[in-house]
Amino acid sequence: MGSDADDVSDSCRWFAKTAESALCELKTDAARGLSRTEAARRLDEIGPNEIREAHRRSPMALFLGQFSDLMIVVLIVAAIVSGIIGEALDTIAIIVILVLNAAIGFAQEYRAERAINALKALAAPAASVCREGSSESIPARALVPGDMCLLEAGDLVPGDLRLIQTAGLHIDESTLTGESEPVSKHTDPVSGPSSVLGDQTNMAFKGTQVTRGRGRGVVVATGMRTELGQIAGLLGDTGDVQTPLQKRLTQFGRRLALGVLAICALLFVSGLARGEDPTLMFLTAVSLAVAAIPEALPAVITVALGLGAARMVKHHALIRRLPAVETLGSVTYICSDKTGTLTQNRMHAEAFYVSGRLYPDLTEAGATGERLGLAMSLNNDAELGDAGAIRGDPTEVALLQAAQTMDPDPDCHRPDAVRIGELPFESQRMMMTTIHRLDSGVVSFTKGAPEAVLPRCVADQDVDKGGAWDSAPILAAADRLAQSGFRVLAFAERAWPNTPDVMDQAALESSMVFIGLVGLVDPPRPEAQEAVAVCVKAGIRPVMITGDHPATAQAIAQRLGISGPEDPVITGVRLAEWSDQDLARQVRDLRVYARVDPAQKIRIVSALQQHGEFVAMTGDGVNDAPALRQADIGVAMGQKGTDVAREAAEMVLLDDNFHTIVRAVREGRRIYDNIRKFIRYTMTSNSGEIWTLALAPLIGLPLPLLPIQILWINLVTDGLPGLALSVEPEERALMKRPPRPPNESVFARGLWQHVIWLGLLIGALSLGTQALAIHLGSPNWQTMTFTVLTLSQLVHAQVVRSETESIFRLGLRGNLPLLTAIAITTLLQLAVIYLPACNQIFKTQPLTGRELAFCLTLPLIVLFAGEIEKWAIRRFDLFGFTADFTKSESAMHS
Repeated sequence: MGSDADDVSDSCRWFAKTAESALCELKTDAARGLSRTEAARRLDEIGPNEIREAHRRSPMALFLGQFSDLMIVVLIVAAIVSGIIGEALDTIAIIVILVLNAAIGFAQEYRAERAINALKALAAPAASVCREGSSESIPARALVPGDMCLLEAGDLVPGDLRLIQTAGLHIDESTLTGESEPVSKHTDPVSGPSSVLGDQTNMAFKGTQVTRGRGRGVVVATGMRTELGQIAGLLGDTGDVQTPLQKRLTQFGRRLALGVLAICALLFVSGLARGEDPTLMFLTAVSLAVAAIPEALPAVITVALGLGAARMVKHHALIRRLPAVETLGSVTYICSDKTGTLTQNRMHAEAFYVSGRLYPDLTEAGATGERLGLAMSLNNDAELGDAGAIRGDPTEVALLQAAQTMDPDPDCHRPDAVRIGELPFESQRMMMTTIHRLDSGVVSFTKGAPEAVLPRCVADQDVDKGGAWDSAPILAAADRLAQSGFRVLAFAERAWPNTPDVMDQAALESSMVFIGLVGLVDPPRPEAQEAVAVCVKAGIRPVMITGDHPATAQAIAQRLGISGPEDPVITGVRLAEWSDQDLARQVRDLRVYARVDPAQKIRIVSALQQHGEFVAMTGDGVNDAPALRQADIGVAMGQKGTDVAREAAEMVLLDDNFHTIVRAVREGRRIYDNIRKFIRYTMTSNSGEIWTLALAPLIGLPLPLLPIQILWINLVTDGLPGLALSVEPEERALMKRPPRPPNESVFARGLWQHVIWLGLLIGALSLGTQALAIHLGSPNWQTMTFTVLTLSQLVHAQVVRSETESIFRLGLRGNLPLLTAIAITTLLQLAVIYLPACNQIFKTQPLTGRELAFCLTLPLIVLFAGEIEKWAIRRFDLFGFTADFTKSESAMHS
């Protein structure tokens, strides 16, 4: 074969070739297959039929990689320094936090690398082939292009096959395409430019399963060249995508480390210049460095994300990677499948065309409607179970449910209307026929596609109509229904004097009388329209990406409010004609895609990401896995999804409901708000400590705090209050504002200004207390400074609960854990002041009643200062909050 090996494996559009052409191109024989020598040579040239994995990091490398972030390195240095200066408690706390975060990060990355393992599990272990004229079972890895492969019910398809013989062959392709119904297969070429897998009904794909019938096909692709292999390649190509929080914290860590080092160096040098003890100044500078690094931040983030994930499970959203909780808050586009996510995944008959009129309810159609109901009931393979439950194909179930509106128990027809023959549905005929013995005689009922049934009719059921038979108005009505998003079925019947001797297709399905049309649709979920409206109000753009017919997609999208009448539906065929640049120019204005393949889903996601958008993508099939991995957050279906999709996703919808995604977005926004509140709180506290220590020598005051006191403030104010902020309830206008820009700094929207000016105020209150106490000759000046600085930070914890709303509107009891944390921390501070043992450790002195009252009252200035800031933000829109709401309202109206 020589260089033909590559040609054999890389040929495309096998679905468009005749079986004879495919056999000729692959240089094989339909009856005898390949010779064993030729098969061995092709295996040597092309390689084994296996899904290959990209290079994987060892578990140890994965674990050590968790410590490479600059913020983590700074915390490691802080832990070492704390140990050197004798603060074992801080060292232990930091180490525990770092190990916990590393373990969580390791678990997430290890789990993420299992997606290809799940893909490999779909591969068949063995294959039944014909070589040299005899059937034999070989290891599936030894399969080569040109092999003749035999398929029977229950088999996993071992490679991509062009079918050359079928006998009632049906294959479940849900693992590959997400379509739940087994696909009827045939051997005829598939015409047209479509490359969508669901349309290639003369192909069998690696990893799919034969549900019934048997077949024979020639292998056209193996290993990584199969559709399954290409998906594995796409999974390896997508790489890891950093979450918004990871990007912001990386940037935050770099800036913080540099800033803290610079301030501490300046403090040390200035102390030496004033003649301070070098050892004391070194310990003070190091203590300030440890205090300025928010070592509780990773713990607060982990707790916030963990609690958020637990809340989401109660709302049917399972989080597989914790950072995904926060990512949801940054989402600007939600690309969703239609079936089962936006719709009920339950067909429903909503339109009935009989006697030239369209009815929304079959009961309104009179006697002809009764005849249509009888046909829908008898030409039906659904079964009535216990308690009235109906089992069977979704379309059959919907037809039987509609027939029940004419008769509460349509199954009552069946004992007297014995089915005495049938012609099962076949994709080539696009119809099915059943024969029944009724009281009036033998009747055959046929249902199928209007374009297949109507040419075989010779009259209309409406005998009063008169005139020649004309199918054109009926076909036009069927077309209008299809354009409105309905799946349309035509029903016809034929009376027989006796039972037909032969089940002949040509005779049974000819000279029929047309009864009516039935329009079926998978209706939108009742809550989906509201969820779409919430998305729009929140500045999030929902996009539908479906494998369904474009007309159906457009109709459902318009009913849900995803698109308008003028918005186009972009098909996979049209998308294939566009360059990446063409798609990037238009992608932000497109709302509905139909009939797209896996690579095109990745193109859509990538095009949106090029514009800086954060994309959530839903999916359930194996073919969705690469797009789920590429998206900023992949959302897999829990009920109908495959293991491969779930392994590639960050979140799993346990109820497959679009509304659940929106609830998860709400939770993600709340969590990010709370993380930002903690950063605002802890950085302002650190700012207050830095201002206090840095400004004291400049205004002629002695060193206000000892190293042990600095570390104590850091321990008690960052710990419990910080964790309590992570459970702050959501703010009132959470889903009435647009998503934050993905590239927005964590210090944006007034946070850095707040950190500086309110930190300066806390520092001024502390230094003012120190100066006043020294002026009055109080020997407790350092304890008073220490107490005012601590309590000012605790008061500030109440201030940061909202960036715009007054604490008096929120109420002190709005966050009981925070109120409890503040009370406990205040008691601990009083213990440090008044317990003799603590006096020795922390170098404090008991305060007088007047001094304590002063220290308890002065920090309230921080509360009123915060209230003034919030009033100014609301009144003058200082940091763009009002503009955000205006943008969101504009988006909603547009």
